[in-house]
Amino acid sequence: MVSPVTVVKSEGPKLVPFFKATCVYFVLWLPASSPSWVSALIKCLPIFCLWLFLLAHGLGFLLAHPSATRIFVGLVFSAVGDAFLIWQDQGYFVHGLLMFAVTHMLYASAFGMRPLALRTGLVMAVLSGLCYALLYPGLSGAFTYLVGVYVALISFMGWRAMAGLQLVGAAWRWTELAAGSGALLFIISDMTIALDKFCFPVPYSRALIMSTYYAAQMLIALSAVESREPVEDYGLSKTN
Repeated sequence: MVSPVTVVKSEGPKLVPFFKATCVYFVLWLPASSPSWVSALIKCLPIFCLWLFLLAHGLGFLLAHPSATRIFVGLVFSAVGDAFLIWQDQGYFVHGLLMFAVTHMLYASAFGMRPLALRTGLVMAVLSGLCYALLYPGLSGAFTYLVGVYVALISFMGWRAMAGLQLVGAAWRWTELAAGSGALLFIISDMTIALDKFCFPVPYSRALIMSTYYAAQMLIALSAVESREPVEDYGLSKTN
């Protein structure tokens, strides 16, 4: 098992650009009421840095590990979705929704179907049903179906991210903890967006949405480092 200290020492320097870009976003805090390509660039910059974080492990790493590749491609779709959402009031909200729906499918595929963890899946299904029931009165037209599908997809992603999570025992791995935590923060971020858009104004919604979103993406990108391959195989591949 890799210790958290080792993780910080090895992966921390690669994440410095991400933290700097995130600080730039919050310091500038460009008004959402005046969308522009500059504001889109500033918003997407932390995600671009997560691309670089994964690429810093080498193209060979991505090509040899399909799950890491799927997370990388998911980050690409996320950046496109972020750009669309800059202009959500101009009619591009659905475009952003679709981009993030693809992202969640890619992440779920990266996390895999083993272990199945049916109890975790049942809990996520109940929670997603409750979330949709809360949102339903504020939905109309195509959003009635689109939001329902999106809630199902992000809940499925959350199930797969948390399925392998074990906090004790020999099977404990920090990558599963990162994936599960990242998925939970992603759900919180998106649920805040939905509540603020369809139900009622959420105080400090933008700060809550973006802080949980960036943290979620960082943790999910970090979970790709070991790509959910068996520990013994990963250790062997690192020594070859």
